[in-house]
Amino acid sequence: MINDETKRKLRELNFSEVIEAVEDQASNNEYLHLTFDERLQFLVDYVFQKKFTNKIEKLIKKAKFRFPRADIISISYVNRDIEGPLIRELATCLFLDSATNIVCQGFTGTGKTFLVCALGKQACKKGIRSFYIRVPDLLIALDEARIKQNGVTKLLNKMAKFELLILDEWLLNDLSLEEEHFIFELIERRHEKASTIFCTQYKKCDWHERLGGQIRADAIMDRIVHNSVWVNMGTVNMREREAKQRISKM
Repeated sequence: MINDETKRKLRELNFSEVIEAVEDQASNNEYLHLTFDERLQFLVDYVFQKKFTNKIEKLIKKAKFRFPRADIISISYVNRDIEGPLIRELATCLFLDSATNIVCQGFTGTGKTFLVCALGKQACKKGIRSFYIRVPDLLIALDEARIKQNGVTKLLNKMAKFELLILDEWLLNDLSLEEEHFIFELIERRHEKASTIFCTQYKKCDWHERLGGQIRADAIMDRIVHNSVWVNMGTVNMREREAKQRISKM
């Protein structure tokens, strides 16, 4: 067994997993017949897996997903127009290698947010730093940033650095000129450098008007639509379907 002083040093070095692994081996007779090298290998494997799992859990927590329990395997394709092969391909997260964007478009209640959170979790499981935010909340953060010294620049830098940024409720509200400028700067900083997922009720043909209909709208769209995979969520209201299923089980 490890003495208290050694335990203290291991915890100070952030290696508390080593203590767990050694104590597990000490209490398990199956390890007694193994050589030192074999036991060391088991110990290293345990510590590596434990630290990797903890890292993933921290990434998921910091991503602030609307649905933190969303998972690709939980997505239902029954009587929906979602392309299963496309979703499974996106779940590999290979789109991140080419800084490709995803546009998830569909009516309210069709499961857009659940899907993008599931894709975000897949990215976290691969060690990719991700972040989810509703655009209305992003604009509130912008208002708060304006009253701080260099606040807007810091907010832009923060949002630009995420390897995967999920913008939910994209184009839900009309934008002021200042908000349009902020959105343009954010998209420009991420263009061809990192992937962004846009979650929206609006079809591509509506984007230009929703973005103000001016030259800046052209510039924003030009940096998104040509390098995006478009996911159509169909017309089934999953919120309504799930509510009916819950009521039927009561």
